[in-house]
Amino acid sequence: MTTTGDSIWIRLMPATFVLLWSTGFIGAKFGLPYAEPFTLLFYRMLLTLMCLGLLALALRARWSGSWRQAGHLAVTGLLVHGAYLGGVFTAINAGMPAGLTALVVGLQPLITGVLAVLVLKETVSGRVWTGLLLGLAGVVLVLAEKLAPGSGNLFEGFPLWAVFAAVASLFGISMGTLYQKRFCGGTDLISGAFIQYCAAATAFGILSFSIETRQVHWTPELIFALGWLVLVLSLGAISLLLALIRRGASAQVASLFYLVTPVTALEAWLLFDERLGLIAVAGTAVAVAGVYLVITPGRAGRASS
Repeated sequence: MTTTGDSIWIRLMPATFVLLWSTGFIGAKFGLPYAEPFTLLFYRMLLTLMCLGLLALALRARWSGSWRQAGHLAVTGLLVHGAYLGGVFTAINAGMPAGLTALVVGLQPLITGVLAVLVLKETVSGRVWTGLLLGLAGVVLVLAEKLAPGSGNLFEGFPLWAVFAAVASLFGISMGTLYQKRFCGGTDLISGAFIQYCAAATAFGILSFSIETRQVHWTPELIFALGWLVLVLSLGAISLLLALIRRGASAQVASLFYLVTPVTALEAWLLFDERLGLIAVAGTAVAVAGVYLVITPGRAGRASS
C-alpha cells in the first residue's frame, strides 16, 4: 500500500535525479585537475564499493545465486559506469567544457528511443517522439553559442578525440539503460549495484595501471569532489536511475537526461560565472516542454489506463 509520503517521494524522484546527476559534470571538473581520469574513477569505484558493502551487510541484501545474472549485472556496470563515466571524465580532462560534454550526452533520449524500438520492441508514440525532438532542440539552444559554427569557439581548447570520448559515453549510457531494463529487472538494488561497480572498478583499475601515472594530489578540493561523486552520484543518483528504469519505459526515463544539460549550465553559471543568455533560457523552456510530453501520458493513454 502506497502512503502519501511515498507518493510524494515518487513524484519527486525525477527532479531529484536530474539535480543530482547534473552535478556529476561539475564534480568531474573540480576533481580532474588533481588526478588522471581513470585513476580518479578507480578510487571512486573502490570507495563506492566500501560503502555498498557496508550497506549490504547492514540491510542483509539479497544476493543472486545465478552466475548468468551476475554476468548481466557486470555488463550493465561496464556500460553505465565504465563507458559512460570513462567517456565523460576523459572528455572533460582533455579540455572539453563540462556543458558541451553534457550536451553530447544529452542526446541520449533519441539514441535510447531508437534502440528501444529496434531492440526491446517498445512502442513509442508520436507524442513521445515529438517530446524527444523538442528536448533535443532545447538542448541545442541552451549551448547555441558554443555550437555556432561562426563563433570560432567550436573545438577550441580540446582535441577532436575528446568528442569521440563523449560519444562513447553517450552510447554507453544508452545501451546500459536498455540492457539494465531487459536483463537485470528484479535484482536487489544494493547487491546488484555492488556487482556493477566491481566490474567498473576492474576496468578502471586496468586502464589506470596500464596507461596512467596514478599520481594524485590530495587537496581539499579533490577530497570534496571525490566524496561528492561517491556519496551523491554513485550511491544516490545511480540508485534513483535504476529505480526509475524499473518504473518507466526506457524512452521516458531517458527523456530526463534532456534536463541535465540546462541544469548543468545553470550550475556552471553559479559556480564558474558562465552567463546564461536569452537563447539558453528559451532552450531550457523548450527542453522542459519536451520532457513533459514524454513523461506524461496523453489523453488516450489516461483513458485506457
